[in-house]
Amino acid sequence: MNQHQENYLIYGRMPVMELLTSGKPIEKILVSNGQIRGNIIKIIDIVKNLNIPIKKVAKSKLDQISNNNNHQGIIAFVAASGYSEMDDIFKAAKEKNQPPFIIILDEIEDPYNMGAIIRTAEASGVHGIIIPKRRNAGLSPTVMKSSAGACNHIHIVRVSNLVNTINFLKDHGLWIYSLDSSGQTWYNVKYDGPLAVIVGSEGKGIGKLIRESSDFIISLPMLGKVNSLNVSVASGILMYEIVKQKTINFSPLFNVTGNKIKN
Repeated sequence: MNQHQENYLIYGRMPVMELLTSGKPIEKILVSNGQIRGNIIKIIDIVKNLNIPIKKVAKSKLDQISNNNNHQGIIAFVAASGYSEMDDIFKAAKEKNQPPFIIILDEIEDPYNMGAIIRTAEASGVHGIIIPKRRNAGLSPTVMKSSAGACNHIHIVRVSNLVNTINFLKDHGLWIYSLDSSGQTWYNVKYDGPLAVIVGSEGKGIGKLIRESSDFIISLPMLGKVNSLNVSVASGILMYEIVKQKTINFSPLFNVTGNKIKN
């Protein structure tokens, strides 16, 4: 991954543990004097074996550094933000001998939603995530923590123009699927070969130009009284539908009895 030279923080026990297994350079780790127990003891042992500087400080110091976020008694200082290049995503897919599977986020500004999406994407075998440089959460400590460390194991690329990026992906053979309330029901669509899924914000959805650039518009029907799902939940449902089809070569046009599904 290409690294930008700017310090950032990782806090929370699980995210720091994941960071230690990622191989990324860590400048130092601070732990709270009063919370040396459980996973913290295990982390300290690993840190000492890796010769990473570690210092015990007052909890108030960690509160100040993390802006009173839930640091769970530990903060790691990392030397770079870890954004990747587009080639890294294609390389990751090639190394696994798989067609590229990409998630594109369009104005996901809530860091907790972004972190949850990254976590599910990494778990479901997505090769990379693309985000815009503006009006989208970046790799902040909150995103890193809410992803439970998944940010350290998946390529995340920032681009200046999503429409141009979508056209680039289409030129490289990817099918583009956008998640939107007006599209086809998600399980009636076949997801095959190289593809990218676009997820928009809960308030605005995907942009008009991005929608027009898509090959397929996919929706999740709302059968209750609420009119939308949380964006991380909706994207997770779609990601695992893709996993299912890729894993068992499931044909969405037929049900288990072999009868064609009626729309």
